[in-house]
Amino acid sequence: MSVNLPILNDFHAIKGLKMGIASAGIKKAGRKDIVVFELGLNATTAGVFTQNAFCAAPVNIAKEHLKNSKTRYLLINTGNANAGTGERGHKDCLEVCQALADATNVPVQSVLPFSTGVIGEPLPVDKIVHALPLAVENLASDHWFAASEGILTTDTQPKGYTHQFEFEGDLITVSGISKGAGMIMPNMATMLGFIATDAAVEHELLQQLCRECADYSFNRVTIDGDTSTNDACILMATGESTCSVLSDDSQPLYAVLKAELKKAFLYLAQAIVRDGEGATKFIRIDVEDCKNNEEALAIGYTVAHSPLVKTALYASDANWGRILAAVGRSGVENMDINAIQIFLDDVCIVEKGGRADSYTESAGSAVMQQQELSIRIKMGRGHHKESIWTSDLSHDYVSINADYRS
Repeated sequence: MSVNLPILNDFHAIKGLKMGIASAGIKKAGRKDIVVFELGLNATTAGVFTQNAFCAAPVNIAKEHLKNSKTRYLLINTGNANAGTGERGHKDCLEVCQALADATNVPVQSVLPFSTGVIGEPLPVDKIVHALPLAVENLASDHWFAASEGILTTDTQPKGYTHQFEFEGDLITVSGISKGAGMIMPNMATMLGFIATDAAVEHELLQQLCRECADYSFNRVTIDGDTSTNDACILMATGESTCSVLSDDSQPLYAVLKAELKKAFLYLAQAIVRDGEGATKFIRIDVEDCKNNEEALAIGYTVAHSPLVKTALYASDANWGRILAAVGRSGVENMDINAIQIFLDDVCIVEKGGRADSYTESAGSAVMQQQELSIRIKMGRGHHKESIWTSDLSHDYVSINADYRS
């Protein structure tokens, strides 16, 4: 079960964007495992991708197509990552892209492929090609929820966001979906995410928005410290509203749109943590008063990735010494431990190099019993701060991943 994550059934449609869903039976017969996005002629598309050296064939091809052509279609399959598949994987990916291109009368470079699932297995090309006509046949603007289900792997539920806002009397829509529950660690954006708006945004500015919003959101979440081979986050602007950002980021709409997109990106990123494999808790880690952002992130991720911290969180055990130890081994040079304060929510657990005088076990335990809590670390050495979000580590996480291929 996810941690306080509602299921979104009704989305605001994005004019100029349709989705089609089909079942190819890649991993399980009858399961929705193919999703096609169709973009109108006015649309622009931007993306950020995994930095894993063993990135999957669809990542390489999507990056190449995005750079050299106008995107008209996205093709997503689940159940098979098409990663670690060498030359054959590249050829197979191009073959399914060509099949969709042929079915929709566009150049193959106009198709961006995305895959998620088991690594190292050949892509079942025939199954995907066979399912594509049905996905194209049922393209519709109101298929956001079906698409959110169709991109899932070990997720326990779909993840979606939708919002409308006004700018100078014009209505602008933002909708998006994401998937991810394990192998989640930021090194770009960690998962699959597809976010769209009907505003018109010039390509370079859209890429800037995508990068900035991903850094603020998907690059600030972690479940298990593993960066996937297939991660991608795509931002689409259909250009069907009357609002445009076409020249530079000094326009008033740019700041407003960026703020709205950041909300969407952050919600979808946090939804992945809330639905982390085996997760029973949602934790925010705030690292404050640092010399720079890099050391704030180093401290935050050391705490977030500590198996001892994560298992204590699962057990609701206020074993604060595990947090102290993680901060101490984060690699920050010349750390003054007497200047550091650590809090569970508002309960000070560490100060002046040891347990805070005001701390009581009952106060710490009360915070640890919560489904949602914060760990706040004040370093006392500067003015920079960062926040990241993570989950606990439970028995179910081990079971899910031990049984993943069975």
